Amino acid sequence: MNINYIIIEDEPLAMLRIQQYAQKIPFLKMLRAFDNALEAIIFLQTEKADLIFLDIQMDCLSGIQLLESIKQRPEVIITTAFDEYAVKGFELEVADYLVKPFPFERFLQAVIKVQNKLKSTRPAIQEPYLFVRSGFQYIKIFLEDLLFIEGVRDYRKIICRDNRKTMTSETFTMLESKLPGSQFCRVHKSFLISLNKIESVEKDRITIQNNVIPISDMYRADFYKRIK
Repeated sequence: MNINYIIIEDEPLAMLRIQQYAQKIPFLKMLRAFDNALEAIIFLQTEKADLIFLDIQMDCLSGIQLLESIKQRPEVIITTAFDEYAVKGFELEVADYLVKPFPFERFLQAVIKVQNKLKSTRPAIQEPYLFVRSGFQYIKIFLEDLLFIEGVRDYRKIICRDNRKTMTSETFTMLESKLPGSQFCRVHKSFLISLNKIESVEKDRITIQNNVIPISDMYRADFYKRIK
């Protein structure tokens, strides 16, 4: 599921940082970037965005005034150097509130929050594949080929049925957000599996193509509920 976004930010360096962060997330697609709220309002009258990255203090019209002027608005992530507007922002039901300078991890957390909210309101349309970042590449992996994902220190190792292995620095949270929950299940802090590829389950151990995967206490009840 792609998320189409716009940026409203009058600081060039701050705008560039948001664009650089967003480029690391494959499902984010930028429509436009604005250095003032007035042009953005005109744009939103004829175009549809799913998400706004919104600064607060801007000339002519502030971010808060923009929010108050739009009746049916997209999801909003506020990006500001000031924390005193947080209460007002959440009164206006923004998705998240990021105080500059914020790290990529915090930015990603806010985006995934928006993604989960949009997923709950959109018809479920699942592509038969996903892209994962591996080094400087994005690798295409078909869901029908994916056996399981293993955590290896700071990386995740994706194992496919053709014995292809892909290493990625994407977290389990990021990968789970791309996978259909009906087909994939976390069974351990270090393992996420394809339910369709299970060959057997015995004594809290799962076998998938000669690979034995443990089931931890944290995920046991949910896993057995799923397979029963």
